Amino acid sequence: MVKALNLALRQEMERDSGVLIIGEDVGIDGGVFRVTDGLHAAFGSKRVMDSPLAESAIIGVSIGMALYGLKPVCEIQFSGFAFQCFHQIENHAARYRMRSQGRFAVSMVIRMPYGGGVRALEHHSESEEQFYAHIPGLKVVVPSTPADVKGLLFSAVDDPDPVMFLEPKKLYRLAKGPYPEGEHVVPLGRAAITHPGTDLTILAYGAMAYFALEAAPVLEELGISPEVIDLRSLKPLDWPTIEESVKKTSRALIVHEDNEFVGYGAELAAQIADKTFEWLDAPVRRYALPDVPIMPYAGTLEAQLYPTPEGIVRHAQELAKY
Repeated sequence: MVKALNLALRQEMERDSGVLIIGEDVGIDGGVFRVTDGLHAAFGSKRVMDSPLAESAIIGVSIGMALYGLKPVCEIQFSGFAFQCFHQIENHAARYRMRSQGRFAVSMVIRMPYGGGVRALEHHSESEEQFYAHIPGLKVVVPSTPADVKGLLFSAVDDPDPVMFLEPKKLYRLAKGPYPEGEHVVPLGRAAITHPGTDLTILAYGAMAYFALEAAPVLEELGISPEVIDLRSLKPLDWPTIEESVKKTSRALIVHEDNEFVGYGAELAAQIADKTFEWLDAPVRRYALPDVPIMPYAGTLEAQLYPTPEGIVRHAQELAKY
């Protein structure tokens, strides 16, 4: 997935001279995860810019460049650092189109590595996608395959509005797959049914979409046919795909690594209960992180909290028995 991100960024910069990259250590060092490795040498310091340690400056300057007509792709080194620039994202990037009555668009992409499972320190393992999905004017996408990296980044760069591009750190070197040649576009707001099934619907994104696919064959061996949906786009949400699947299976399990309480899955559960209640044969279930303030970096403690394929199997079995 790291290689796919690097290739996709390179191809977007070759395709459009207005695309540039800005962030901490993204230039000469190639990024803390090596996502931007080699891009500084290829495109120079005017298009791949190392910023100071100032997240608010990264986003503030990028908003100005976007208003000018450029297409900045910003990197916040870890999503846990983004509170320093939350004001710029929420109060400026998300509102300029409405504030200017449509005269100005803020076409920018904000890349953020997010999530746990890699035994990182505090502020390095957060999952805060629900904050951004809550803000009108922002779009939020989460790739889980190299192909989706390419397709979603293409759509995000071309979109006239700011797009939060959340990258699950767990999958940086775990997720593998083909990287499509030529033009490959994944429209924002389009989910993918990655494993068809008939007995229950598993809704997930990011690393949890990857884990759900690992759980699917195990469930089939147990006599349960799961339908796995990789949401890919949290906002806009592909509700028609979700609705059709839940009406078919009559059961829904939502999996994410954010805290369960008021997490993104709460909105999914509310919409399913509201719009497909008559088709449900069981309550909507969620499997997520418990309500803890810090993701522990000690391996044994993190493993007790972090959702797993085995946990998905267990929760799906319980739902199937209802």
